[in-house]
Amino acid sequence: MPPPSRRTGWLSLPHLLGGSHRGLADSAVPVVGACPAVALYAVAPLRGVEHLVLDDLAAYAQDRGWVVPVGCAVADSGPLDQAPGVRAGWQRVRAAAAGRLVHGVVVPSFAHIAYRAADWDRERGWLLEQGLFVVATDPGELQAGLGPGELPA
Repeated sequence: MPPPSRRTGWLSLPHLLGGSHRGLADSAVPVVGACPAVALYAVAPLRGVEHLVLDDLAAYAQDRGWVVPVGCAVADSGPLDQAPGVRAGWQRVRAAAAGRLVHGVVVPSFAHIAYRAADWDRERGWLLEQGLFVVATDPGELQAGLGPGELPA
């Protein structure tokens, strides 16, 4: 497991889930060396401060040697309880995932993907079908994703 981020002090503790997952060797996702490509996603409460959250996520990814492809650091603004389907930024992340541009998604907490349990179940299922790992940087978050080192070959 990677050490805590020197910049943020956050620690990723993902656990293995059931389901099918594509391996790094089997994917069509761009990989630089053994570094997976990830999308960064957050919902900021106010317009104009999105970069603050994305900067922390970028530092977290960089500390782990993960690559963020151009256009894959995305933030929406507004309340967390908006349905994921109406968030333009989340749709961009889904398009990157469906296009196999990324191996995973890094978020501050899973509520940034979906606040309501039914929405989270739907989005989580879709992410798992795509074979993506999902990491929440908040150490208090219950982990529901796969770390890149845990993906089956």
